[in-house]
Amino acid sequence: MTIRYRPYTKPSPLGHEDDLLSIRNLISQDLSEPYGIYVYRYFIYQWPELCFLAIDDSKSSSGSFGDTETDLKTESVIGVVVGKLAPHRDIKLRGYIAMLAVATEYRGRGIAKELVKHVLDKLVELDADEVVLETETSNKAAIALYENFGFVRSKSMHRYYINSNDAFRFVLPLKVVATLRYCALKQMESQESEGHIAEVL
Repeated sequence: MTIRYRPYTKPSPLGHEDDLLSIRNLISQDLSEPYGIYVYRYFIYQWPELCFLAIDDSKSSSGSFGDTETDLKTESVIGVVVGKLAPHRDIKLRGYIAMLAVATEYRGRGIAKELVKHVLDKLVELDADEVVLETETSNKAAIALYENFGFVRSKSMHRYYINSNDAFRFVLPLKVVATLRYCALKQMESQESEGHIAEVL
């Protein structure tokens, strides 16, 4: 089995949205909430450089037209990560990992780790100050993956998803200013919590 990683390929003006449809089919298998096609287009068309796919070349096949072999190739997309990069409040540029999925039969082989590495490397190249994401509190594998990259929990969100599951928000400061901001926010939250406890007592 050969796993190849590549960036998203934009369709030609008259071409098919093959990559986008493959991404949608893969992610929709185990999403916490359903996404319409326009959600995928929002992220992928605006930030195509932050979308990476994992391909199983051993299951990909070449296409043909009539008696002529073409360059068309049906790729077996078995993993994807979708990101975003935009200004956010007092942070110059905040990266966001919006979606990450690996086909069930390919999990546990380091594919998700490699996809996250690809998008983080690109975000660093694009001068992101920090990266954030959300994941279900029950998704232990995802939590371990992100924490191994240095992400830290910044917030717990009750009934965050449509299925009523709770979520953690994670943040990975990439620059000193983002690190200082994160530490200041955590200190403020701690002080507010202590103040609330004092009032209760």
